[in-house]
Amino acid sequence: MYLIKSPLLLKWYYPSLLWNKSRTEKVIYLTFDDGPIPNVTDFVLKTLKAFNAKATFFCIGDNIVKHPDVFERVKTAGHAIGNHTFNHLKGWKTDDETYLQNTLKCQQLTQSNLFRPPYGRIKKSQIKSLESLVLRSQSTATNNSQLPAPSSQLNIVMWDVLSGDFDTNLPPEKCYKNVIKHTENGSIIVFHDSLKAFDRLSYTLPKVLAYFTEKGFKFSSL
Repeated sequence: MYLIKSPLLLKWYYPSLLWNKSRTEKVIYLTFDDGPIPNVTDFVLKTLKAFNAKATFFCIGDNIVKHPDVFERVKTAGHAIGNHTFNHLKGWKTDDETYLQNTLKCQQLTQSNLFRPPYGRIKKSQIKSLESLVLRSQSTATNNSQLPAPSSQLNIVMWDVLSGDFDTNLPPEKCYKNVIKHTENGSIIVFHDSLKAFDRLSYTLPKVLAYFTEKGFKFSSL
């Protein structure tokens, strides 16, 4: 059981999380969870490039370790990177310290200020711990610089449209209609660059990009 459109009640209950961007501009924010994966992520990158679209990839740390070349291609293409924990942990079933350490382990690889909880399931106590983190870049500004590395806070990103591409019982056409029906200005849309989702992703993504491009929308990273 899952909801395609995130309900207002959830947004009210978790007010500090990012559910959507400005509703005044014709911009859509495509996001891809669970990669990087050979072939599937490469298909996504090729399709986005064909429409001059930018997106955000919420990566699993273990997949980054297994497929560093694919991860580098995502970064080289100019897309944003997000943290999706190292082992795709479900927050509701994980103690806070384990969840935090697993996220930090992935953070060493992603070096991102964006985080999405797997399954969208996270405790308020885990949110509090993650939002209190101060992230520091591993890079230095210049040689011989005595300035500290820049820091930022971790932003927890949810969504307002769930494509349903992970659902193996969902026909690809229905996946496409889910996105078309519920997307509006500023929508953050979830897809998955995973083997499980590929049948629906490969059908839906090009059609979504074509549909909204024709209607004058732009696709940006977070």
